[in-house]
Amino acid sequence: MAFSAVEKNALLSVKGVGPTVIKRFEEIGIDSFEKLAVQDAKTIAEMVASMLKTTCWKNSPQALAAIEGAILRAQQGC
Repeated sequence: MAFSAVEKNALLSVKGVGPTVIKRFEEIGIDSFEKLAVQDAKTIAEMVASMLKTTCWKNSPQALAAIEGAILRAQQGC
């Protein structure tokens, strides 16, 4: 599955969130506002870092800020 077009457009309005961030969410099974809204930014960062076998996602303040912004946007709904 994937985020709906409306959800993707909403996420793209969040500072730091681009197509790659959305793709990473989907790759770890977070593919809707419903799923994203109940997540923790650090957990998502660790899951993506583990999947990519890199530490940049979990060690980057910018990545965490983008994830937190995406979660807040998801909590607001479409």
